[in-house]
Amino acid sequence: MAPRIDYYFTPMSPWTFLGSERFHRMAAKAGAEIRYLPVDYGRIFPASGGLPVRKRAPQRQAYRLMELKRWAEHTGIPLIVEPVNFPQPDELAALTLIAADEAGADMPGLCTALGHALWVEDRVIDDPATLRGLLARHGASPDLIDRARSDEIMARRDAYNEEALAVGVFGAPTYVLDGELFWGQDRLDFLERRLGAG
Repeated sequence: MAPRIDYYFTPMSPWTFLGSERFHRMAAKAGAEIRYLPVDYGRIFPASGGLPVRKRAPQRQAYRLMELKRWAEHTGIPLIVEPVNFPQPDELAALTLIAADEAGADMPGLCTALGHALWVEDRVIDDPATLRGLLARHGASPDLIDRARSDEIMARRDAYNEEALAVGVFGAPTYVLDGELFWGQDRLDFLERRLGAG
């Protein structure tokens, strides 16, 4: 049986973006199934002791920027470490990903493209025009945005939030394999070893 990775993330996270291509390559190589679970960290953080970036202590904010620069250099990704359009709402982007997954869209491509739009191009990823363009570019119907706004898709995201809290998710991205949590793109080495040992 193919391994299954539960992938809890937000498309707004730079760490999600920095790990996206490598994570998807790794999962494909291992023949792993990915459950895409874009959750609301506005709900996760208060329940797990976390704080939004702007509410963190100055030294934590400064170190975060240093780490983003390091990881951008390490991965060769031309990341804008302080984009004008961060932070921003991500609800419509997350709901669109849920609708796209339901429709069998190119999820690795879409997830990476959303991160690229924000962290390389400094665009608003919750903007319907941005989302329609990304959907079309990855062979998905722009009409999925209408589906994303449905009560059913919104209820599904609520269920994902509850599931994330139940399994102990507190940060993005979190990869869960056989009940074991791997938090952050800097834990992909450990996830890769775990996949290889499965």
